[in-house]
Amino acid sequence: MKLSAEEVARFERDGYLFFPSLFTPEEIKVLTDEVPALYAMRRPENVREKGSDAVRTNFAAHMYSEPFARLARHPRMIDPVVQLFGEDVYMHQFKVNGKMAFDGDVWQWHQDYGTWMNDDLMPAARAMNVAIFLDEVNEFNGPLMFIPGSHRKGALPAGHDTSTTSYPLWTIDKDAISKLAAEGGIVAPKGPPGSMILFHGCLVHASTSNLSPWNRVSVYLSLCAVSNHIRRFRRPGYIAHRDFTPIRTLPDDCLLRAYPVELPWKDGTPESAMKVELAA
Repeated sequence: MKLSAEEVARFERDGYLFFPSLFTPEEIKVLTDEVPALYAMRRPENVREKGSDAVRTNFAAHMYSEPFARLARHPRMIDPVVQLFGEDVYMHQFKVNGKMAFDGDVWQWHQDYGTWMNDDLMPAARAMNVAIFLDEVNEFNGPLMFIPGSHRKGALPAGHDTSTTSYPLWTIDKDAISKLAAEGGIVAPKGPPGSMILFHGCLVHASTSNLSPWNRVSVYLSLCAVSNHIRRFRRPGYIAHRDFTPIRTLPDDCLLRAYPVELPWKDGTPESAMKVELAA
């Protein structure tokens, strides 16, 4: 999958690219069939919503789930980022976000690089998210909202919100959001399962709670240029990975054919992935 010159220019202007129905229903079914078992696991990688058993985020499924391990090496997700960065990438973070029906909570306005910079000491914004919809995303089930062009502002001042939801986040204040939205507006890409979004690490985004009866589960690969790897290990290794090995992609049909993949955490989260640095 190679981005055209027009797509590269649009990414530089808007900070994101949207590819509706990039993956087929057959490919998506391989992943959705795996999600219930993944969310039922009592592992530290499952972060649940405040006051609910609904999963907010599942981390590092590519380390213990075969379908997601193959997705983590999918050329449709990896190759465009390698093209934009001009170098190999490694997996900084892998998430299966569960914006579950009725119970999915908000994600406040933020930049992903704000967290990567403040918590992980990532040197520059040479990392980005590639997200794939496992469910239909509509106006009712809490779609991602972007402020186009906001990535060009660089890393913005942010406060560490540890109380709004079950997951701490470096968030941007309301005045700043109002000014950014006055300049760039707000968009919310919507589409069927299998749609993919690629967005800049500094693109300001958020999502509302999901009061609808429809789940909105998405997978996020946070891919970082190998030369830009994190310097601080203040978060557990299952959240911010410490293996900077370049990703080697599988063939394009890897969701439909059982290419062999390693599952090093299949029997449980290793102690090394739980340790954090207390200093710095």
